[in-house]
Amino acid sequence: MGKSADYPLLAPLSSLTAYQDLLVRLQEGDFTGGNLRGLGLPRAVRLALLAALHHDIEKPILLLTNRADRALSLFDELSFWLPEGTNLYFAEPNPSFYEDLPWSEGTRHDRLRVLTEFSRYWLPGSAPQTHSVVIAPIRAAMTRTIPRRDFLRGALRVRLSEQRDLVETSASLVRLGYEYSNIVVRPGQFSRRGGILDAWSHSSVWPVRIEFFGPEIDTLRLFDPTTQRTTGKLDQAVLFPASEALALNASTEGELPYQPSELEIPTLYRFPSSLVDYLPKEALVLLDGEEFVEAAANDIEEESTQRRANRIASHNLAEDAPIPYLTWSELADALSQHQLLELGHTNAEGGSSLSAAFTSGPRFAGRLKDYQHHIETLNHTNTTWTVVSRQAARLKQLWSETHPEISSEETQHHFMEGSISGGWILNQGNIQQDLLSDSEIFGWSRPQPRRRPMPKTEVPETAYADLKPGDWVVHVDHGIGKFIGLHTPKIDGVQHEYLTIEYKDNDILYVPIHQSDRVTRYIGPESGPPGLSRLGGADWDLTKSRVRHAVVEVAQDLLELYAKRQTAEGYAFDPDNDWQKELEASFPYIETPDQLLAIQQVKADMESSRPMDRLLCGDVGYGKTEVALRAAFKAVTNGKQVAVLVPTTVLAQQHYETFRQRLSVFPVTVEMLSRFRSNKAQDEIIRMTAEKTVDILIGTHRLLSADVKFKDLGLVIIDEEQRFGVTHKEHLKKLRSEVDVLTLTATPIPRTLYMALSGVRDISNINSPPEERLPIITHVGPYDQKLVREAIVRELDRGGQVFFVHNRIHSIPAVYNHLSTLVPEARIGIGHGRLPEEQLAEVMQQFTAGQLDVLLCTSIIESGLDIPNANTLIIDRADTFGLAQLYQLRGRVGRGAQRAFAYLFRDKRRAPTAEGEERLEVLADNSQLGAGYAIAMRDLEMRGAGDLLGTRQSGYIAAVGFHLYTKLLGQAVKAMRGETGLPIDPSIEAPSLNINVELPLSSEIPTSYIPDQELRLKLYRRIASLRSETEIAQTEIEFGDRFGPVPEGVQDLLYQMKIKLRGEAAGIESISINNNQILLSYPALPNGIKDRGLPDIDPNARAGKNGYWVNITDLSSEEWKTRLLNILQKIQKSLTSA
Repeated sequence: MGKSADYPLLAPLSSLTAYQDLLVRLQEGDFTGGNLRGLGLPRAVRLALLAALHHDIEKPILLLTNRADRALSLFDELSFWLPEGTNLYFAEPNPSFYEDLPWSEGTRHDRLRVLTEFSRYWLPGSAPQTHSVVIAPIRAAMTRTIPRRDFLRGALRVRLSEQRDLVETSASLVRLGYEYSNIVVRPGQFSRRGGILDAWSHSSVWPVRIEFFGPEIDTLRLFDPTTQRTTGKLDQAVLFPASEALALNASTEGELPYQPSELEIPTLYRFPSSLVDYLPKEALVLLDGEEFVEAAANDIEEESTQRRANRIASHNLAEDAPIPYLTWSELADALSQHQLLELGHTNAEGGSSLSAAFTSGPRFAGRLKDYQHHIETLNHTNTTWTVVSRQAARLKQLWSETHPEISSEETQHHFMEGSISGGWILNQGNIQQDLLSDSEIFGWSRPQPRRRPMPKTEVPETAYADLKPGDWVVHVDHGIGKFIGLHTPKIDGVQHEYLTIEYKDNDILYVPIHQSDRVTRYIGPESGPPGLSRLGGADWDLTKSRVRHAVVEVAQDLLELYAKRQTAEGYAFDPDNDWQKELEASFPYIETPDQLLAIQQVKADMESSRPMDRLLCGDVGYGKTEVALRAAFKAVTNGKQVAVLVPTTVLAQQHYETFRQRLSVFPVTVEMLSRFRSNKAQDEIIRMTAEKTVDILIGTHRLLSADVKFKDLGLVIIDEEQRFGVTHKEHLKKLRSEVDVLTLTATPIPRTLYMALSGVRDISNINSPPEERLPIITHVGPYDQKLVREAIVRELDRGGQVFFVHNRIHSIPAVYNHLSTLVPEARIGIGHGRLPEEQLAEVMQQFTAGQLDVLLCTSIIESGLDIPNANTLIIDRADTFGLAQLYQLRGRVGRGAQRAFAYLFRDKRRAPTAEGEERLEVLADNSQLGAGYAIAMRDLEMRGAGDLLGTRQSGYIAAVGFHLYTKLLGQAVKAMRGETGLPIDPSIEAPSLNINVELPLSSEIPTSYIPDQELRLKLYRRIASLRSETEIAQTEIEFGDRFGPVPEGVQDLLYQMKIKLRGEAAGIESISINNNQILLSYPALPNGIKDRGLPDIDPNARAGKNGYWVNITDLSSEEWKTRLLNILQKIQKSLTSA
């Protein structure tokens, strides 16, 4: 990494005399010992100075800020100034001090990365090659952590060829806070399979695989968690602790010890320790405004002291409990041991010679002519000028058009793609620099960064993780049964592992593991158990036949609609213009990758000449509205009108306000037609729409009335189409063949259905949340007014709002009086569907604007509402709600960075039904991937499937299960596309292999190789779904890499799959052993035909009437396996040449 003078943007700053003087003083250690004088720098200059110092002093740097949002914003912008640097963010814990709530995974990861990075400086021979820059809010630095000495003592260094005990190494990882897992997919996990140990330290990009040979480390490798394959080799590795709260002991008998949580840090360690204790001696500390940092620390301390007193008073905390943080005075004392530089205005009366060089630049507020004139002046006076903008390409094009004589290379130097908080004018002597940002040119602030969730790694067998003993399953040939598990019965004297399924009358079916792809989990639209099939009965074949006919009808309807749209002539919108780019650049957040892909797909549809009909799926708060808004604006800039159709007046109001706010700087007229408008206002809006003076009209089903006429409609956006009636849907169906239609839904579409419909229905999925979401703390129990008051007061104390759901309109006034008495300080509003339109509109508007603290309402809030400031939900008589409804209600909270709480109360005088209680317990599971989430998602997905395919298909889905239904639908779509000459989508799942193979092979994964039954089951199902010999070969290499040398049983299993593939391609129905010969049998011949007339293809294969007999001399040799593969290949060739 070069010096700051090597970087054009930093060179003017680094050449200032004041900057050079600062460097000299830093080299001499002038800023040690609390001798603090502020530099008085403008905020826009601070990160530029940090970047210059990072290049020039080559020491680690810590920047402390007052708040987490400020720290995140600086951290995000730092990637512009130091794109190649080791930039780290030290997160503050999500719960406040003295709150008994768990830390999020992202917080834990960010903190451990920083502690590890600084620890390397204290570990001989481990100092980082490049120095890091760490940005931390003051609360993160105040939080107590594991003492540096304990952290370093815990670091586990492993070397190639060293003698080490495998069991003791596993126990050490447990002591270091690593969590045991079958497969390592995220930092902080370890797994053990035989002599192989996988572990992923928070400080490493890749996990490490340690392979033992006896007591010696034989190989040490890095591997990719997604493929689980090796990416590189190592001579040594250091595994740092995976928790700030370390277990004090670990058992070597395989029993995992108690793992403390981070809340116990103050009691685990005697001496208080913080991030500052980890700082290397030579580290430089920067303060982003000392007075603000100190004030924030004092505020935190004051709030925490009050919270501590309350908890002690309520006997929830011992009086002598240790303090979980360091005070500002303690931190300031520790910081004084390092060089400390105040960037802000504390002790900076009159500024500094460095700050005197900088002034703020002119602001143009989007007036591009004035901006152009300004940079022309700069160009004539030979001032160094640079534009950093999200619109750099557009601004560069403007400059090039007016200055064709300037070379593109020279122009390139002036424009940089990026986003910074602000620019400056640097003017001192002969050094002049003008830096312009979006803030000066357009008046935009930087997009707010959001804490992204930690990326989830999906291992190759993730898709096969849905089956466990006790589940209802569907076998393609035998129907619905109950999966019992993996068993190893002795059949015909041979012991093999089988999938065991129980059918009606306790009949048992043993499914060979290489046929496990014929078994899928049963998912039906009802929550009750399905009827079991009878083994050997004809009913299942009849059911399957009925469903096959039904899916063919669905496929025909879809293809007809698709074919009509392919031939229909619609309006082809122009590519994005400058206004479109300006609107998109003004989005106040950073888009998620899913959002960007959806936007790209929608625009591509709009720019094609056929009418768009795209479905956009994504949870509330995932950014669907922004996609719709950009599509609407694109239509308006092309001179077309847009209709936005929503199911409720409340949602119409919310969309109306969002669209108006985002489009306020453009000449676009947005109007709303709903019950919230008077008849006179509605008539006026209808008249304006007919005259095309309204560009975007948002409304409920009122938009579909005969009197509403658009002069030039180009795009219809439909939110939650399934909530409109049959008549409205017919109207919408007609629209689809005339104009572009974008449908939004918060109901998820199952992935299998999405794949099956691929190519006949355009679907975009937004699956990634816009920011890290903390699990919602869910309380279930009888109604407790003390708890209700505590919950509301806690939310009000942190400036938030509360939803109180009571689903009986007649008793809402009584609940209002009860709450007013219970929490007299709260401002409470009532909202339900029977309120007069104006009153409901006013209440919702007040709650959205933050003028009400508590919204007492019915389940009217179930869908659509997006109020990130409301983070406590209280549901009265929650046991009377359905599971999917409860899940959607709970989804109203927990969408911001704040911790959310949901209280699901039941009537304390009346016991809930068994089903009601079960629903509440399922939802109380906080894990985002727990059983509760999975079941709620299943209910919602079934709803999504019904919406997409029509409710009459529900019966067919129930008859064969959702997975088999979508498989049959996908195959029907694929077949019909082939018949009609449409291209076949390769993503549609291949059918199961129908061939039956029975060979004298020990085809199984031995328990000594992979002891965990759950993992073996996933791997069996994955192997059974392999559809090419290349995949089989790659799987064998992967097994050797992940689990160690491949045993004979696994080799035989993969060989059997190869035989199945070649046999299927050769048209053979079964392969079996008969009297020391292998019989390759074809399907039964039709009546009247006695001989298939098979040609001779090999001296070792005799052609029979309906199959081949392959001679085997010795089953114990490997020769017969090769011979069988060759013969199958020859049969296949004979078919292609025939």
